[in-house]
Amino acid sequence: MTTSANTPSSDPHPPAWRERLHTVIFEADTTAGKLFDVLLLAAIVMSIIIVMIDSVESIHEPHHHMLDAAEWAFTLLFTVEYVLRLLCVRRPWRYAVSFFGVVDLLAILPTFISLIIPGSESLLVIRSLRLLRIFRIFKLARFLSEASALRRAVWASRAKIIVFIATILIVVIIMGSAMYLIEGEEKSGFTSIPQSMYWAIVTMTTVGYGDIAPVTTLGKTIAAVIMVLGYSMIIVPTGILSAEMVQASRRSVSTQACPDCMAEDHASDAVFCRICGSRL
Repeated sequence: MTTSANTPSSDPHPPAWRERLHTVIFEADTTAGKLFDVLLLAAIVMSIIIVMIDSVESIHEPHHHMLDAAEWAFTLLFTVEYVLRLLCVRRPWRYAVSFFGVVDLLAILPTFISLIIPGSESLLVIRSLRLLRIFRIFKLARFLSEASALRRAVWASRAKIIVFIATILIVVIIMGSAMYLIEGEEKSGFTSIPQSMYWAIVTMTTVGYGDIAPVTTLGKTIAAVIMVLGYSMIIVPTGILSAEMVQASRRSVSTQACPDCMAEDHASDAVFCRICGSRL
């Protein structure tokens, strides 16, 4: 009883206040939290639209004052939101260096930097990354589970992917060097080995810009081989990831973020954080 009576005087900001704010800002389990996040998404979309239409000269000239005012209004709004996010977590620096923490900071910095470096406000389109919160906002836990499984599959197959990319680079170097020797510096455009490697990459990926093309019979033969090889190699990374996806265990995840270490992808029935052990 004594401890309970002394708590309000020793802590003017009780943990319950911070937890309620954290629930509203970071979680989507309550009506208030979902409303906050939906309004935030709407503000993000509108701010991105303003940045895009401000780049249109016919719109910028007559309305640049109004667009600038709107942009500053959104920037101040997002700044307040960023500060509130720092206040409601137990370790603000963990949120600041997290993926969404960095994105949230970069979403407001360009406007302030534009006061020193004109034109930098065009970088505000990075705010579009904040729309990734939509999966958490609308409690699309199924998509979170699939994303978690995909991430684990990519990480598990990293060695195979590195070997595959290394093989592609070796083929590009060999084919590029061969085309440089065969075509030489003729009108076909193979003026150097790096230029020929560029052609090999474009051809192997089946893009085919047409700015460089072989003119000799042997060169065309090698080009045909690279094209067929390119089609064959498309299925390799797909097969690697598919095999890992089959083996990757899929578990149901929740939309909760740990208020202590900001870790996500917790099991739907988790009570404690899977990283730091703090109560969710």
